Amino acid sequence: MNRNDIRIGLFGFGVVGQGLHTVLERTPGLRARIGRIGVKDRSKTRSLPPELFTFERDEVLDDPALNVIVELIDDADEAYRIVTGALRRGKAVVTTNKKMLAEHLQELIELQRQTGTPLLYEAAACASLPVIRNLEEYYDTDLLDAVEGIINGSTNYILTAMHRDAVTFAAALARAQELGFAESNPALDVEGLDARNKLVLLLAHALGLVARPEDILTVGITGISELASSYAREKGLVIKLVAEARRLPDGGVAAAVLPTLLRPEHELARVHDEYNGLITQSLFTDRQFFLGRGAGAVPTASAVLSDLSALTYGYRYEYKKLQQQSARALAPAAAEVDVLVTFGQGHAPERADFSRIHEYFHSEQQGYYLTGTIGLARLAAAAWLRQPGISVVRLPQPLRAAQAAPVASAAEVEAADCPA
Repeated sequence: MNRNDIRIGLFGFGVVGQGLHTVLERTPGLRARIGRIGVKDRSKTRSLPPELFTFERDEVLDDPALNVIVELIDDADEAYRIVTGALRRGKAVVTTNKKMLAEHLQELIELQRQTGTPLLYEAAACASLPVIRNLEEYYDTDLLDAVEGIINGSTNYILTAMHRDAVTFAAALARAQELGFAESNPALDVEGLDARNKLVLLLAHALGLVARPEDILTVGITGISELASSYAREKGLVIKLVAEARRLPDGGVAAAVLPTLLRPEHELARVHDEYNGLITQSLFTDRQFFLGRGAGAVPTASAVLSDLSALTYGYRYEYKKLQQQSARALAPAAAEVDVLVTFGQGHAPERADFSRIHEYFHSEQQGYYLTGTIGLARLAAAAWLRQPGISVVRLPQPLRAAQAAPVASAAEVEAADCPA
């Protein structure tokens, strides 16, 4: 079937699905039209003729008039059934479901090889940022050392509102939901899981490593304490949720998603509202920065549109870095990170978990904090990490190889008051 004339079987007609319909209407140069739409809710009133819609998955997948499946639903398990079913039927697929992709990436790569059918997902990484294709094509032979970015627009919108506009977390989240940046159930966003799933995709295309999502240390923004925010203001720093993957000297890779304190001059410190920003570091091109909208109907739909356009000239991912085997494996035991930990009476981190403690302060009014260096694997395994009342924020240094020095107990510095 000639994909220069794209006939779309669309799954999902929510915010992004309607955005896709809008951008297709405004892009007459791309010969693409929606032929059938699979939806779940039978009671919802929709803006298009009812004969376009069906409630049966196979009515779309088995329709011989449709040659491209676009999957835009929020159910990862159903998305997996749709995507694999389409690929096995020889239909090209465009998807935005980063959770489904992250959980099944190795299998989906193999299925593409077996069927010879492309699966594209530019919108699943950073919405409007053209990240995946740049990693695949522009950096195809460049030895990337690291990717680091703000890759979840919802959490960035919330943190911007809290820092710049001095609104509460709850108010910022509610506003993000009203604007369509955050889902009605925002847990994937605010707990850092959406950024983690996107980091899995970036790892594959940037460093040539397929990782399991659960193997990446992930801390969201819900536990950021007022004391951590006070510390940031006192030091002139900004808190952002940052995903980072960095090649270690031994060929392993350190990766994590953590709330991070950034200096004002850092590129990501100037990424506000629903925008995403991604930094690449490489042997040949040094440091480069991508900036664009990371949430919303039209920005996400524009990335879907880009994938549809790519299909018209037979584009598919070649997973070049995977073929080069440029990275060996995740190696959290070989990496360390500097962190700020705030806590209250009776909820303290184990100081023995830290290789170095740099500061230790306490205040009867605001609680306690320490700053120190800890192994990435040790932090991920720490029982205290998820305890109520403990907040962990990364200090403004990148992930790095662990030092060979033995565990040392630094002198503790006490003060009558924490920074206010």
